Amino acid sequence: MAVRHRIYGFRGVVFDVDPEFDNTEEWYDNIPEDVRPRKNQPFYHLFAETQDKSPYVAYVSEQNLEPDEEMEPIHHPGLSEYFDVQDDGSLALRNKMN
Repeated sequence: MAVRHRIYGFRGVVFDVDPEFDNTEEWYDNIPEDVRPRKNQPFYHLFAETQDKSPYVAYVSEQNLEPDEEMEPIHHPGLSEYFDVQDDGSLALRNKMN
């Protein structure tokens, strides 16, 4: 399922989760204080894309994510590591067991 950042509007697909904040204090302190999330919540690793479709990896708190209602697929080179990408852009979780 695709998600959208509720403040910045970028879209992404979750590929990992931390039960609580698990990044550097420098990263956390660089978030503007008026939108800085609480640390005691899940943080999600996303294969994300900017509004101009440039791919990157994002780390986002649960409070800042909402379901993405847009039907257009997300394009990111990392998706195929975790998902089987269907012709229509839909995703099926890949079994990563060896």
